[in-house]
Amino acid sequence: MTTLATPSTTLSTPPSGAVAPPVAPEILTRAAGLVGPALATAVDRLDPALRVPVEHHLRGGGKRVRAALVLLSAAAVGADEQVGVVGAVAIELVHNYSLVHDDIIDGDRERRHQPTVWAEFGVGPAIVAGDALAALATQVLLEDPTPERVQAARRLAGANQAMIAGQAADMAYETRDQVTVAECLAMEQGKTGALLSCAASLGAVLAGGPPASVHALSDYGDHLGIAFQAVDDLLGIWGDPAVTGKPVGADLLAHKKALPVAAAMAVGGAVADELQRILGGDLTEADVARATTLIEDCGARAEVTAIADTHLELALGALDRTPLQPSAKDELLAVAHYVTARDR
Repeated sequence: MTTLATPSTTLSTPPSGAVAPPVAPEILTRAAGLVGPALATAVDRLDPALRVPVEHHLRGGGKRVRAALVLLSAAAVGADEQVGVVGAVAIELVHNYSLVHDDIIDGDRERRHQPTVWAEFGVGPAIVAGDALAALATQVLLEDPTPERVQAARRLAGANQAMIAGQAADMAYETRDQVTVAECLAMEQGKTGALLSCAASLGAVLAGGPPASVHALSDYGDHLGIAFQAVDDLLGIWGDPAVTGKPVGADLLAHKKALPVAAAMAVGGAVADELQRILGGDLTEADVARATTLIEDCGARAEVTAIADTHLELALGALDRTPLQPSAKDELLAVAHYVTARDR
């Protein structure tokens, strides 16, 4: 199986006597190195007919952010990161099954610079491959049903249900003319925040960490998920195509009811009327430009930026509520800043 890893980053030399701050890409590379072999071993257990599409999907790589959070949460409560590896594998399996299914739902033919599973192998094989990954996640956790692993499996199942509910809401919103900011936030909390919340606490659960620490780490992940999605929504309209790999205004072209659109529609009046008219049909380049201007001029872009900043601060603040190992806490802070950077 192809080795799963992210590019390494060269650290700059700190001033004499100073300690270099943790760099997120290096943290993610370390996580990929720890989790990659165990993930490959788990996938090897699948039926050969399933391994082919699954390995094709995993060959695209990925940043392994969720895996890193699991390992760091174990370290944050004083355990070795190895304690969290089984949870990191389970998280990656669930995350990747959701991506395989999302590509079918969205009709996306490419992910990570290669054909998606359904585009390469067909819809049926892609559905079954995703199902296999989801089932394997529970199997991996419960092979040794210690109390900690049972609790971890229960937490992962709850996060999976919340993620599915968020996806269902996202699909339902496609047929609605308007979605409120509160509805959009609730949908994104389920679709994105639930699994990040689980990842950020799963290692601590597996390590038998104090409930207060588990809860604080869960809150960190929950708020980080909302901040991450808010930034992603901003990039979906204003992101540089050279960085995002998507065209300018990609979310507008896809008629997505993302946070900037919801915030602009909430303004009401002529802004909402014109925006609804534009988004009600096929968009030209001029339509995308006009919709983008409307959303920015009415203050919606600034509002979503403030939402992202607020939830990032809440995520960082959650780490101060309970004693955590300083080095792991510093790395959790670095990952949070990395995934919410507006130029990613």
